[in-house]
Amino acid sequence: MKKPELARIRLLFLDVDGVLTNGKIMLNASGEESKSFDVKDGLGIKRILEKGIEVVIISGRDSRAVDRRAEELGISHVYQGIKDKRQLCRSILGERKLEKEHACAMGDDLPDIEMFLESGVKVAVADAVEEVREDADIVTESRGGSGAVRELCDMILKEIESSVH
Repeated sequence: MKKPELARIRLLFLDVDGVLTNGKIMLNASGEESKSFDVKDGLGIKRILEKGIEVVIISGRDSRAVDRRAEELGISHVYQGIKDKRQLCRSILGERKLEKEHACAMGDDLPDIEMFLESGVKVAVADAVEEVREDADIVTESRGGSGAVRELCDMILKEIESSVH
């Protein structure tokens, strides 16, 4: 397998449940949802945003917690309740006049394969379902919600730094 070209990445598509979180959904007695995010992932995201890489959150579910976390991190493009992730990714790339080799997608479950189809680099978290891991160019050592996003961000930053020198 050819090594993915991480230094070319200009856009990162991230799933939420199972990628930015551990995939567990907590509901309180009034039905409000809460999610647990890893602070290390947050710093990784901030660092790649500073390098000019756009981060786009795409989730099949809706959660106010996701909006709040995205706002804290400076992520301005958050799409929730998305049924067709592939079409959304294609549309976003078209709006930005980017080729798919400039996009990276990170996922953990079957709906995320749709994002993979529109991305030059496909990344699965360590605990992704088998089909996603098999389709991925990179499988992280870390599990979703436990530093996997940071691991990917660090890989991208390292490749950018080494391509500059």
